[in-house]
Amino acid sequence: MDAVLSLHRKPGKEIILCGDINVDYLNEKYYKRHQLDTLLFSYNLISTVKFPTRSVNGTSSIIDNIFIDKIHVGNYTLHPLINGLSDHDSQILQLNNINIPTRLNKTKTIRNFSKRNIQNFKTHLSYEIWDTIFGKQDVNEIFNNFHNIFLRIFHSSFPEKKIQLQDKGKTWITKGIRTSIKIKRDLYLKCRNSNNHKLKTYYKSYCKLLAKIIRQAKILHYSNQILRSNNK
Repeated sequence: MDAVLSLHRKPGKEIILCGDINVDYLNEKYYKRHQLDTLLFSYNLISTVKFPTRSVNGTSSIIDNIFIDKIHVGNYTLHPLINGLSDHDSQILQLNNINIPTRLNKTKTIRNFSKRNIQNFKTHLSYEIWDTIFGKQDVNEIFNNFHNIFLRIFHSSFPEKKIQLQDKGKTWITKGIRTSIKIKRDLYLKCRNSNNHKLKTYYKSYCKLLAKIIRQAKILHYSNQILRSNNK
């Protein structure tokens, strides 16, 4: 870890270290904790997690941690997020007074293949005389002439259009999906400290069903976005 931190430490750059470090910060007398603290203090990093992050069969520990620069002491908030994905809970860290560059909206280039434009494309092809093709003998010249005429009509019939792709968040998450996610989280809490095999089997099947529903909701959402873009 010392080698990695040394590699990434640069003037004007802050380091945030997080993950499952397998050092229990719930035990203040744990010698590995003091070793890690000594190392991290040399890089101006401190621990932020003060609550259990893993609870299994009645035992708790703080082995998932987030380390930030000392300059943020008293200027951050941290709370757990039980997502039901594993026996390790998530943590949400919010640093205050941090200047983040405004995210620019991305652009996408599309063509409008509407019925009207397709018909216009067919009409222009039918009106073309093609004399520069049938009046030539050289195969390469014939192909190049055909290719040029085809592309000219294609680009005029289906002009490119740039659209803004705005990040509107996870709008595909419906009220029903939110309710199902809450039920899944409640089931996870019941399973975490239980040896009930039927309950754990039901939880796994519920997770698979919810994952399938979310996947279908995403596909439908992004398909509708593409359709709306093409119809503009």
